[in-house]
Amino acid sequence: MFETIINELNNALYSYVLIILLVLGGIYFTVRTRFAQFRLLGQQFKAVTEKSEKGVSSFQALMVSTASRVGTGNIIGVATALCMGGFGSVFWMWVIAFIGGATAFVESTLAQIYKKRGKEGCYGGPAYYIEAATKRRWLAIVFSVFLILTYGFGFNMLASFNLQSTFSTYSFYNAESTPWIIGLIVAVLVGYCLIGGGKRIISVTSVLVPVMGALYILVAIAITAINYKILPDVFRQIFAGAFDFKAIFGGFSGSCIMYGIKRGLFSNEAGVGSAPNASASADVSHPAKQGLVQTLSVFIDTLLVCTATAFMCMTSGVTPPTNSDYAAAYVQEALSATLGRVGPVFITVAMILFAFTTLLGNLFYVDKSISYLLGKEPSKAVKNAYYVIASLVIFMGAGLSADLLWGVADVLMGGMTIINMPVILYLGRYAFRTLRNYEEQVKSGMDIAFRKKDIDLPHETDYWN
Repeated sequence: MFETIINELNNALYSYVLIILLVLGGIYFTVRTRFAQFRLLGQQFKAVTEKSEKGVSSFQALMVSTASRVGTGNIIGVATALCMGGFGSVFWMWVIAFIGGATAFVESTLAQIYKKRGKEGCYGGPAYYIEAATKRRWLAIVFSVFLILTYGFGFNMLASFNLQSTFSTYSFYNAESTPWIIGLIVAVLVGYCLIGGGKRIISVTSVLVPVMGALYILVAIAITAINYKILPDVFRQIFAGAFDFKAIFGGFSGSCIMYGIKRGLFSNEAGVGSAPNASASADVSHPAKQGLVQTLSVFIDTLLVCTATAFMCMTSGVTPPTNSDYAAAYVQEALSATLGRVGPVFITVAMILFAFTTLLGNLFYVDKSISYLLGKEPSKAVKNAYYVIASLVIFMGAGLSADLLWGVADVLMGGMTIINMPVILYLGRYAFRTLRNYEEQVKSGMDIAFRKKDIDLPHETDYWN
């Protein structure tokens, strides 16, 4: 019964509400920023290299948001879209990334404008700009609760399941017991790191994950290059599936558009309201700079990593299954077809590293939301109690079904988006003015600086006064 309710909510959200909000909202932001996600690509790379002597740099904030974005969704999420929505879903993932870049710019710029001062630097996010601009703290509280449920429960349970599912192709795997054993190991490791004993583990994975990410992309490109003769047919299937409107509207809830938008949104999170929590912590000379950095993050995530996964699978010649439970096995079979026995092992190692940093990155967002709800930094006892609950959730997620977990994650993520998107549409004018102010200074060769009076901001702020 619970799964039926989740499925009905999913169909309603992604068949109507979110498609209108994300697509039309993204187009609106793209037009109003004059296609900034493409036009200012050079400025995006320049902004990400800006150093900070005081606090968190743009690059460090990018890494926090990318740690949450680039993870199991880039591998298993993409595979699920191919299994359930067909090759045409890749096209719609591209679309949501192209227009989502402008959405990411707006929400992250707003997070910078409305950020707060703290003992250890600045902080903020959607909860803060919702309260400052709308004067409705209850709405900011609802958003924060949705974020805690989404990242602390929905996404982390799903990451745990995706991780253990990569072991399903090995002979020792037992469907009744192995998921729980792997879930327990991951839960204990995450809990150990959260409570403070695993700083060495975190530091090691922080080094290994970028290396593994680069290696993963290189392997995906290599497999695509080896199977280059299949590429024309792959492109044909992508575009044929993407514009097969008879099939799409004949069963929209399972169409390539819906799965492309779902998995694209799950992967790059543009408009969801998660990345602004990391963006607000960056110490930059102008809010627009961090907006441009997060635009770049969306492109890295979807156009680079997700596309690499999709092409690696599609050019392998392996037919995708029609059950999301076997998405991990599909990726491993795709690698095995070209690399032999090394393929599944490589994916398992990649998933272990990606899932671990995703779990920790997700809980960074949860920490910030708990601080907002309490109005202060939670005590050590409160933190430890939450960390125990978070570890139990990770353990539980490993043994549940894929369809249920994807459904719960999608519904919770949709709840965040329904609150965040209308707010940033309402506040978007200040992000547009901020962008114009930034471009004028770049054009004149001035030292980049920002004050809230430059954009006639009527709201109280801690910064930029």
